[in-house]
Amino acid sequence: MTTSADEPVLIEELPAGGGKRIGRATLNAPKALNSLSLAMIEKLQPQLEAWEADDDIACIFIDGAGDKAFCAGGDIVQIYRGMTGEGDENYPRAFFENEYRLDYTIHTLNTPVVAWGDGIIMGGGIGIFAGASHRVVTENARLAMPEITIGLFPDVGGTWFLNRMPGRCGLFLGLTGAHMNAGDALFTGLADRFAGADQHAALLDALAAVDDWADPVLAVEQVLRKTEARAAAHCPGAHTRKHLDRINEATDAQTLAGVVAGIRSLASHEDKWLAKAAKTLDGGCPVTACLVYEQLKRGKHLSLKQCFLRELKMALACARHADFREGVRALLIDKDGAPHWQHESVAEVPAEHIQDHFRAPWDGEHPLADLIEEQA
Repeated sequence: MTTSADEPVLIEELPAGGGKRIGRATLNAPKALNSLSLAMIEKLQPQLEAWEADDDIACIFIDGAGDKAFCAGGDIVQIYRGMTGEGDENYPRAFFENEYRLDYTIHTLNTPVVAWGDGIIMGGGIGIFAGASHRVVTENARLAMPEITIGLFPDVGGTWFLNRMPGRCGLFLGLTGAHMNAGDALFTGLADRFAGADQHAALLDALAAVDDWADPVLAVEQVLRKTEARAAAHCPGAHTRKHLDRINEATDAQTLAGVVAGIRSLASHEDKWLAKAAKTLDGGCPVTACLVYEQLKRGKHLSLKQCFLRELKMALACARHADFREGVRALLIDKDGAPHWQHESVAEVPAEHIQDHFRAPWDGEHPLADLIEEQA
C-alpha cells in the first residue's frame, strides 16, 4: 500500500514479523518544511483511525519528507488569507478545529506511534510530535513554540505539555519561544529517545524485524532502547537543564509584569541562549504574553480533552483580533520583521480583552465535544 509522490501525506504499509504491518505516514511538503496544511490533516486523520482499527497494524511511524524538518508548524499563510478576506473566511476555524482533533487523536491512540523528530519541529509540528507514544529526536532536532512572535499562543496541546515541564520551563519557553535541542526535548518531556539522524532507515528495519508483537508497546520500546544506546553519546546538552535555576529565578514573580521583567533582565546575560530568549520576548506580542500566562495558570489541572477544548476558543479569538494578523504579516507576508502590536506592554493589555479569548464564539455544543475522554 503506497500513495503517489505528490500527495500531502505519503502513506505506506511495511511488512513486519508475525504477519503484522507497520503503518508509515510521511508529511510531504519538504519545500515548505512540511508545514501542516488542512489537506495534510484531512489525509492523516482517517488514515490513523483506520490503522487504529486494524489489528494487524503493529505500530505507526510518522516522519517528514526531506532532511530539514519534521514539521515547521501550521500553514499560517492560508489562515492569514482567511482572516483578511483574501481567501476562505471559514479556513481558520476549519484548520484549528481539525488540527486539534488530529493532535488529540494521536495522543489517545492505543496503537504505538513512533514520531521521528529530525530537523525543525515547531508549533503545529510539535502538536503532532508531542502526542506520539514514542518520540524520537536526533542531533538535528530544533523545537520551539514561537507563537510569541506572531500574536498567537502556544496551542496544539501546549496547555498540557508546557504545564508538565520541570520547574517553570513551560512558562519560560511559552513566553520566549526559545529554541530547544534534542537534550532539551528529553529534559522537558517533549521527547522519549535520542537517535542519530543516520539511523532512520535502520530503525524502520529494526521495527519490521520484530517477530513478537504480543505487547506492541514493549516491542517498540525495546527497539528504541537499543537504537538510543548506539547514539546517546552524541546527544547535545540541554540548555533548560543547565539554566533551570536561572529560569526559575527569572520567572518567580506574583504578576506577569514581574515575570516579563525577570526574563528581560537576561537580555545581557553572557549565555547566548538565555539572551536570545529574553530579546525574543522583548519584541514579542504583549497579548500573547498575557495569553500564555493565563493559559498555563488556568489550565494547570485540566484534562487533555479540556485543554484542547479551551485552546480552540483561544485560537478562534486570536483569528478575530488584530495582533495575530499583524504578526503573520510582519513575519511571513511583507517580511519586514516589524509588527505593530495593539499594545506596547503587558500592563497596557485590558483584562477584558484577554477574557474574551476564553469565551466560546459559537452557540450550542463545542465543536470538539465528541472527543472521547482519555483513559487514566
